[in-house]
Amino acid sequence: MKKVTGISRWFHLLYLGNLLWSPVFDPGSDWVDWALVAVVVVVFVPLYVLSWHRPELVRWWCLVPTVVLGALVTPFNTGAAVLFVYAGALAGLVESRRVAMRWFVGLSALICVFAVVSAVPMPYRLWGLLPSLIFLWLVGILQVEWSERERDAADVRIRTARVEHLATLAERERIARDLHDLLGHTLTAIIVRAQLVAADPARAPAEAAEIEGAARAALGEIRAAVSGWRSASLETELEAARTALTSLGVEVVVRRDDGVTIVGSTEHELALALREAVTNVARHASASACRIVVEARDGELRLVVADDGVGSRGPEGNGLTGMRERIAALGGVVRRTGSAGTTVTIAVPLEVAT
Repeated sequence: MKKVTGISRWFHLLYLGNLLWSPVFDPGSDWVDWALVAVVVVVFVPLYVLSWHRPELVRWWCLVPTVVLGALVTPFNTGAAVLFVYAGALAGLVESRRVAMRWFVGLSALICVFAVVSAVPMPYRLWGLLPSLIFLWLVGILQVEWSERERDAADVRIRTARVEHLATLAERERIARDLHDLLGHTLTAIIVRAQLVAADPARAPAEAAEIEGAARAALGEIRAAVSGWRSASLETELEAARTALTSLGVEVVVRRDDGVTIVGSTEHELALALREAVTNVARHASASACRIVVEARDGELRLVVADDGVGSRGPEGNGLTGMRERIAALGGVVRRTGSAGTTVTIAVPLEVAT
């Protein structure tokens, strides 16, 4: 009883022909023997069909009743021992290998007992019992092997689904962080420029052009980020930081160690971290000066963003949390210090960064 569907399932009922050994070949058989065969077929077939549709009921509603039916009929018709073959297949379907083997041993013991106490004369007794004893182990072990493969395949499917689910969640978090990093800086710049227009209407034409350019650039970056194709450049972000902060009246000093070559993946994460740090300066610091340093020191590549603003008294937001997660994935750390002004230091091991 390996995995089968449709006609093949009905085909397996042909094994019930083993019930005919005694009525057909035993000269002493009469209508009672034929009636017993009919009773077995009428009772067993619904149990067999039930096992197709309700596998969770097989143990108590199919397996055990099949064994009981076989035990009641086999003393009078040894061909009914074929029910033990069906029972072995059902045990292999729903039980573990160890438990199924116990069923096989117990069913084999029943067949051996009936070989001694059956009312069916020789040689008809052996003709009914011996094939069932052999096929019990053959079919049962094949069913165990198939069931274990099916359970292993189901476990693999479940694990694969879980991995895909976790990967989906991780990708969603990545996109959310990217969008935050991209939009936070750009929208802050747009808001500031809009405020400048409100304060000085004469600047409207020039600021409107800058706002349009910033909005178009942000739209392009968002499309690239969602597609997973965007790779941020540290040089580009340094220039953007200088432009954005200068437009707010913040004096910006940038110092970069030109002797350090940064690998693409690390540069991407540092560029996004720089964008988030500069966005925080523009939004919250009320600073008049900001210093940005990229340097190699003490076995680390360090990105330092220091301002002379109001300090870091508030709790960390999503931006800093996302920054820490990104840098931690590179084996680095993010430190935020200062009360009179804020200093954010992003440090990544040089062996990872270069």
